[in-house]
Amino acid sequence: MDYNDIKKIFFKFQPETAHKIAEYGMRSVINLPFAADILVDKFCYIDTKLSQNILGTNFLNPIGLAGGFDKNLTMAKPLSCFGFGFLEYGTLTPKPQNGNPKPRLFRLIEEKSIQNAMGFNNDGSQKIKARAQKLYPFALPLFANIGKNKITPNDEALKDYEFLVREFNGLCDAFVLNISSPNTPNLRALQENSFIKELFSTLKPLTNLPIILKIAPDMEAKKAIELCQNALSSGAEAIIINNTSVDYTLSQNAKNFGGISGALITQKSKELFKAVADELFGKITLISCGGISSSEDAYERIKMGANLVQIYTSFIFEGPMICKKMSSELSELLSKDGFTNISQAVGINVGK
Repeated sequence: MDYNDIKKIFFKFQPETAHKIAEYGMRSVINLPFAADILVDKFCYIDTKLSQNILGTNFLNPIGLAGGFDKNLTMAKPLSCFGFGFLEYGTLTPKPQNGNPKPRLFRLIEEKSIQNAMGFNNDGSQKIKARAQKLYPFALPLFANIGKNKITPNDEALKDYEFLVREFNGLCDAFVLNISSPNTPNLRALQENSFIKELFSTLKPLTNLPIILKIAPDMEAKKAIELCQNALSSGAEAIIINNTSVDYTLSQNAKNFGGISGALITQKSKELFKAVADELFGKITLISCGGISSSEDAYERIKMGANLVQIYTSFIFEGPMICKKMSSELSELLSKDGFTNISQAVGINVGK
């Protein structure tokens, strides 16, 4: 049975139910004898030309899993067998929270996209920290995606991020600051220069780990560039461009709430990434996320200035072979262009 057959079965379930079934399956299988070795052999592709040492750690390949899939750090072991170069867990908050009312996750199947209004549902810092302590250091770089609780007012949001950096310092390879989800009321209002400066000035003394800012795709390019420049000057080591979109004109099938990811935001994400990269490439590590579903997509973003790329929706639509396929094809694309390492291709199209 190939993944298309499995997907037909999964897509008969509500998206959240399907996700829980997949989580249970992965967590069960990984505990079987030799399961990890079998999965790695089937789903991983290793080639030194895809490796990079950036942000103080080694990445075997540039393809990561974006935050939101493994919110509670329960699937890192099986996910590490599917060919990813790095994993991002969370978004996690100081206190547990249930998230927004259901239904809150929707498939836009014809457009190979997803719309979610989850609302940072997670087990909370105490339980997730206990898992991280058993797991870390890990086989792959782990990013901790952190956010504020819904009940925390914006004028006290800084305390939530400060608490989480203190709690998870030494339990990840980098922090991702999520102030760009559309599913926590008024969270995107924090995407202002004054808060960014205050946020980084508070967090930087607390950790030696890289701190990464994740921005929304719906900002005007000029504001996004200004915000990223401010983050850079305040101590950010990397920028993730971007989170989900609230541009509901992208599909006539879209709901009027939540954030859209997948193929529908490919062009929007690419345009914003180019705008930021043309200004900031070489000054800060850039990570591209949004509508990436093939080696060609990834290679285009890499040549535009991305050291790393992240996928999420395409993992759901294309299945666990996607990283192996993308990595092997990326290797071929690099060889075709005469590159012996991916770092030589990063940014060659900046400004073009």
